Amino acid sequence: MTLTRRGLAGAALLLASPAVLRAQGSLTPVKFCLDWAFQGPQAPFLLALERGFFREEGLNVTMDRGFGSGDTPVKVASGAYEFGIADLSPAIRLRLSGQAPELVATMVIQQGSPLAVMTLKKSGITTAKQLEGRKLAGPEGDSARQLFPAYAKAAGIDAATINWLTVTPQLREPMLVRGEADAITGFEVSGVFSLRSLGIPQSDVVSLRYSDAGVALLSTALLCKRSHAEANPKVVTGMIRAIARGHDAAWKDPDAAIAALVKRDATTPREVEKARMMANFGFIRTPQALSGGYGNLPESQVQAAIETIRGAFNITTELKAGEMYLPQFLPPASDLQIPA
Repeated sequence: MTLTRRGLAGAALLLASPAVLRAQGSLTPVKFCLDWAFQGPQAPFLLALERGFFREEGLNVTMDRGFGSGDTPVKVASGAYEFGIADLSPAIRLRLSGQAPELVATMVIQQGSPLAVMTLKKSGITTAKQLEGRKLAGPEGDSARQLFPAYAKAAGIDAATINWLTVTPQLREPMLVRGEADAITGFEVSGVFSLRSLGIPQSDVVSLRYSDAGVALLSTALLCKRSHAEANPKVVTGMIRAIARGHDAAWKDPDAAIAALVKRDATTPREVEKARMMANFGFIRTPQALSGGYGNLPESQVQAAIETIRGAFNITTELKAGEMYLPQFLPPASDLQIPA
């Protein structure tokens, strides 16, 4: 029997791996919004996209930058995006308000919270109480600003004395450096390394973490609408698996992750963003996650985060952990183990 070139191609296709077949077949389009600008912590997602991890799950992902964890959940709840990455606390608050009854988390990537108030040593602020009467700058969509009432309650701050300056993300750190604000709110890995890029030594930065005040919070999570998850379980599981692979690949080869980031923005300061990304892994690679993998999260921990939000904003509405966090879409545990 003579095999034609077309016959050889067909035989090769039959022997191809399922991943190759998915990549060559029809892909499910997915609109995906990150939590912030393309910086170090966002590089693992970009690496996953560049290396085809989403395509191997049968997904054609369009990945956009975000404008804060208070903004991304609103976009997901409205249906503008099928999936989003955001700090979980504003999403919980949105659920409790009744504005987003279908918003759920299917994966918690960061079980440690990087929310903080940051200032400079020259301000003289070394304790939370010393923030009273001072000027704090932050974008309205920033989760640290939205969750400041929880920090104030835990740290004994009179929140009514805080003078808030609403700024764009680009102006936040420069205003602190110029002395136009006494402190800023945000993710520690965002603020500290942005200040470094402005010439401020890390030793001159004072960071007051919300977690140090005893605020029980979870952080970055994968969000979607419950109806979408239930109708597309394979898509959700594929998103989770690709995201986990992206983070594992970035941990093993951080330079490759930063290279993917630089392709989005050629002006990216490589070393600063690499350091920012590696510092962010400290909130991902917690002892709990290292021992049990991504998704090793008891309901009690999710419930504690919900109760923090309820208490901070005096919300009487109840929300059960199982209504907010849906771990049933996680892939097998073997796909969620975190490399040493």
